[in-house]
Amino acid sequence: MARTRISLRRMLTAGLTVVATAAAALFVGATPASAATVAGIDVSNWQGSINWTSVRNAGIEFAYIKATEGTTYKDPSFNTNYPNAYYAGVIRGAYHFARPNLSGGAAQADFLASNGGAWSADNRTLPAALDLEANPYSGGYCYGLSTSGMRTWVNDFLNRYKARTGRYAVIYTTTSWWNQCTGSWTGPWANSPLWIACWCGSAGTLPAGAPVWSFWQYTSSGSVSGISGNVDRNYWNGDRSRLLALANNTA
Repeated sequence: MARTRISLRRMLTAGLTVVATAAAALFVGATPASAATVAGIDVSNWQGSINWTSVRNAGIEFAYIKATEGTTYKDPSFNTNYPNAYYAGVIRGAYHFARPNLSGGAAQADFLASNGGAWSADNRTLPAALDLEANPYSGGYCYGLSTSGMRTWVNDFLNRYKARTGRYAVIYTTTSWWNQCTGSWTGPWANSPLWIACWCGSAGTLPAGAPVWSFWQYTSSGSVSGISGNVDRNYWNGDRSRLLALANNTA
């Protein structure tokens, strides 16, 4: 995701899994080889100025855009990127970089929802994503939380975001981080789509209990017309109509 997290993701080899039992209809019969045909990116202030029309013309159909981190940081490019992606025809969603050692999950969900990360039924907005990965700052790999503490934090975030927006957030993570820091918790996958990060030839082994991935971040060194320098590239595990179903909450 953001450049501040590049070093930590290089230490990780697993990925983000998606889908809830309730959302399983989105993925019936889908396999990565046949269904991962919808291209996307995720961006932050690190990418600088983005020409979103060029991005869309290059075949990018969706983008997750960094909105917030903790309860005090709002990405300075978010207010430009988020509407410009929309008007260029890109299906967009906001993402929040979790800082579980700084405040509770509900407080961070409120900060996201109040700073551009709320959902709207406009045919082009995805539910926000909760970015959970190894701590790039001081405080330990799992932010100093026990596995039970991390489960409580994540659950509080998801429930508050649902209360604020009517949607469950997507979860971005790696298999190694998730299994270690939550104790291989399976609870969220009944409602939250999985966005797996695995810079490898396949989405790899999914986090415990995740039945399938919805998004797969497969490289951090991609290139796209309209963006200078490297950008994270992603696939959606389905066709465009299924992505729009997730955006519109019509699955």
